[in-house]
Amino acid sequence: MYVPVWPGEAYPLGSHWDGKGTNFALYSENATGVELCLFDGKNRETRILLTEVNNYIWHGYLPGIGPGQRYGFRVHGPFAPEQGHRFNPNKLVIDPYAKAVDGEIGYGEEIFGYRWDDPDQDLAFSELDDAYLVPKAIVVDETFNWGEDKLLRIPEHETVIYETHVKGFTKLHPYVPELLQGTYAGLAHPAAIAYLQSLGITSVELMPVHHFLSQPGHLVDKGLRNYWGYDSICYFAPYAGYCATKNPEQQVREFKRMVKALHAGGIEVILDVVYNHTGEGNHLGPTLSLRGIDNATYYRLVDDDLRYYMDFTGCGNSLNVSHPQVLKLIMDSLRYWVLQMHVDGFRFDLASALARELYEVDSLAAFFDIIHQDPVLSDVKLIAEPWDVGEGGYQVGKFPLLWSEWNGRYRDTVRDFWRGEDSSLAEFAFCFTGSSDLYENNGRRPSASINFITAHDGFTLNDLVSYNEKHNEANGEDNRDGESHNRSWNCGVEGETDKPKVLRLRNRQKRNFLVTLMLSQGVPMLLSGDELGRTQKGNNNAYCQDNELSWLNWDLQEENEALLDFTRQLIYFRRQHPVFRRRKWFQGRAIHGSGVSDISWFNPNGSEMTEEQWNMGFAKAIGIFLNGEAIPTRGKQGERVMDDSFLLLFNAHYELIEFMIPLGLRQWEWSVIINTTKSHFLKRGKMYRDELSIPVEQRSLVVLQKR
Repeated sequence: MYVPVWPGEAYPLGSHWDGKGTNFALYSENATGVELCLFDGKNRETRILLTEVNNYIWHGYLPGIGPGQRYGFRVHGPFAPEQGHRFNPNKLVIDPYAKAVDGEIGYGEEIFGYRWDDPDQDLAFSELDDAYLVPKAIVVDETFNWGEDKLLRIPEHETVIYETHVKGFTKLHPYVPELLQGTYAGLAHPAAIAYLQSLGITSVELMPVHHFLSQPGHLVDKGLRNYWGYDSICYFAPYAGYCATKNPEQQVREFKRMVKALHAGGIEVILDVVYNHTGEGNHLGPTLSLRGIDNATYYRLVDDDLRYYMDFTGCGNSLNVSHPQVLKLIMDSLRYWVLQMHVDGFRFDLASALARELYEVDSLAAFFDIIHQDPVLSDVKLIAEPWDVGEGGYQVGKFPLLWSEWNGRYRDTVRDFWRGEDSSLAEFAFCFTGSSDLYENNGRRPSASINFITAHDGFTLNDLVSYNEKHNEANGEDNRDGESHNRSWNCGVEGETDKPKVLRLRNRQKRNFLVTLMLSQGVPMLLSGDELGRTQKGNNNAYCQDNELSWLNWDLQEENEALLDFTRQLIYFRRQHPVFRRRKWFQGRAIHGSGVSDISWFNPNGSEMTEEQWNMGFAKAIGIFLNGEAIPTRGKQGERVMDDSFLLLFNAHYELIEFMIPLGLRQWEWSVIINTTKSHFLKRGKMYRDELSIPVEQRSLVVLQKR
């Protein structure tokens, strides 16, 4: 088939339809030739040699080619793995700037650039053609009627994040139509949005939606799939497997409709993005996109042996963020998702890997500098997973201004406190008040701390209080995968049980964790399904479980209905009381004329904590006074922010403890509103004042409100 080709333009990269034809542009610094490959409805291929090259960008314009056209590239160049080059024109590669991708990647020998049957493995050139196994990029019409939709820009201190999975959230939802379950359209369905609104969260954090490798070989052999999606192949295209539409050209519109619907419901959309590595794996991985386009440009290679990859991610490779074109790819992708797809922010997977300019993590890396000055990206939510698997990769508290962080220390400290592990109350106090020891010195505020007890990676909340050990046998790796040190406690019985005493304790522990999370300063993040008592039966690494083990079960039992109702009340309670979501740090100063500070800490006997007591590892009880009349920041219109005052009594001990009201607070009446031994908020809780002692049951938490 004859297709005319004009010189076209080097920008923008990828495919761009202008209403009359489509411009194609691909960056490859070391290629010797690039062929654009067009595919018709019967998968017949037409190859077009791109002869125009400008600044290493190979480009051409095809008049008459428009939306719906399926395409890929074949890139010519040296196949010399020892020199870092793995070009192989027998392999169709996916455009890294593709806005939509048609179908899944098929698994077979053909998608590898080397010969499986050769003893030299990745050094042996493969002549097998893989076009029939590789999904095709799609030219899309990017026009969309957004109406009045815009980024919600919910203030950080008012944010409550709900980490969820596009498929898992609605796959079993009884009120979402079957054809829409597990899709972007399903998440946009009124039933799904109504649930999120009733829960009270402000923002959904979606696990990876960039098109990813869903069927890597080691899982195919076991009959499993990559469910989590942390193996991105294309950073612009929404994953096709989450689309309800059967028309690939409509993928982008379906995603946009989802964002628009969530925004209309007052809910932000935050994307979990994986720019630290791709699904192409190590030197024995498949050639799907960047490896075949320009391996030496896009990946970090071992300096003295370019055949191999630097791996700070545990996934086989690391993107070469020190290269300007790789930085451009990342920034172009981020801006696209904000400007064209209207997402409100990003959570960066293994973000420390993005800060490694040479080998060590550098908080002044170009990646952060570019985002800091970017007028688009500097104004959205930026959340780091502040670690990778490389040496020195644990960087909690060390990210720069504008960034929030998943606070792994908060998770560990709160887990240890409630399971009764010996640790200092000082660590718990820092975490409860926003981790000022981590974030205050570099100018950040409490909202820099994304507080969480559980996340997709690890136990669910139910399993955290039900299992001492991981149970990952279903993953097919003899239970070797996943974290072994979970800081969990099974409350006396491993796994499922019908013992009433154990079940009561587990439910109380869930409420202890939830109340601690929602009343801590910082930004709380709730794992999807924790409010429903979701279990993965002890599997703490369910990345390959695309089944009912991972999907939310909406068939609630009575105890889970109570937990859901408690969680809703708790989130609403947080949103009603600004003293639990301050914008600035506690100072502990006395209020002028009153002698009462904005926060104070006391022993069960009502006296202030001593320095010695702060560091007693065996101490398991503490009281906290929060003064609602001492909030230092003003409201949106400059008004003074006032709130009620609260006493919070924590008892992680195995016996009941009597708390005395501190001497300076005895003139007021205090009413119990939360007691985690109860499954609900207390409308008419017992009143305390003067020298009355307040009993706090073993392993429980009591919140009192000043009348």
